[in-house]
Amino acid sequence: MVEKGGGVDRLSEVFGALADPTRRAILARLAEGEATVNQLAEPFPISLQAVSKHLKVLERAGLISRGKQAQWRPCRLDAGPLREVAEWIAEYQRFWEQRYDALGGYLRQIQERDTRAED
Repeated sequence: MVEKGGGVDRLSEVFGALADPTRRAILARLAEGEATVNQLAEPFPISLQAVSKHLKVLERAGLISRGKQAQWRPCRLDAGPLREVAEWIAEYQRFWEQRYDALGGYLRQIQERDTRAED
């Protein structure tokens, strides 16, 4: 997770945060709107402390931010890093689409050749 210059590779940080199903579920909940730690913890059979640790990982990856309203510290989704992940994946999607197009062309050639051989 270290890049040149000793900094943390943001993409690795985001993928690391997304690797855990509990953190993905928390992000899905926050996509519906902001929530407190207690609200986020409700569906999980884990302690508030464990949920707080998950939130710290998400915050470090830049996927969430925490506000401050009186005694509440609502969490909200920050989808910017997810856009970076989507852009990174899109590069590979283009690669595979080109491969599938080439395979499709090759299969059409074989089919045409077989059709001509039958005639």
